[in-house]
Amino acid sequence: FKCTSFIAIDAISRSASKIKILAKKSGELTDSELSNGIANFYDKSSTLWESIWGEHMHHGYYSSKPKSMDDHKRAQIEMIERSLEWAGIGGDFVPLSGVDVGCGIGGSSRFICGKFGTEMKGITLSEVQSKRANQITANQNLEDKVSFQVADALNQPFEDNSFDLVWSMESGEHMPHKQKFINELTRVCAPNGRILIITWCHRDLQQGEESLSHKEVKLLDAISRAYFLPKWCS
Repeated sequence: FKCTSFIAIDAISRSASKIKILAKKSGELTDSELSNGIANFYDKSSTLWESIWGEHMHHGYYSSKPKSMDDHKRAQIEMIERSLEWAGIGGDFVPLSGVDVGCGIGGSSRFICGKFGTEMKGITLSEVQSKRANQITANQNLEDKVSFQVADALNQPFEDNSFDLVWSMESGEHMPHKQKFINELTRVCAPNGRILIITWCHRDLQQGEESLSHKEVKLLDAISRAYFLPKWCS
């Protein structure tokens, strides 16, 4: 994991560094620059991510020490399973419809469909990801229940109360307007539905702290520049 991850991050960072707006700090980007930067970043890097990690582009949940790449891929599935379990999805609550906000190449959507029979729609800013997600879905004969399109998570092309399940796996960190993001997830969620957000956050500030340490801020700024992230939240 250590070796592969560092190779992937280095290659992706070098690819992303070709995009000129990386010269700015992420907090200085306009909404349009940030949106275009995210789209370009994933257009350029998703093929590499898939070649290393497969169809899931998120962290894993490690219940045991990994010994192979297959263990890492199983950990990504366990991350989805644990998240669904934590949110009480399954059993008495089985979603008939769902939206995957920031869907990558659709791994979560296909997994949820396969597990529950849920009709899933996924949205991403990346045209490359959307096309690849639909291609994989067709190869798995799931195109009648799962589909993907290019759309903005802050302005989703869906009617109010559209989905029983609103799923966001490691995409919320890209959102420049957190309240607007939450409002949009709430808008498309049906009454008595579930909204599940798994996202990157910085640590909570301790009593008496007014900010993160200089070292922590410097580290987060470097991550933000590489991955097109706006200001972090706790």
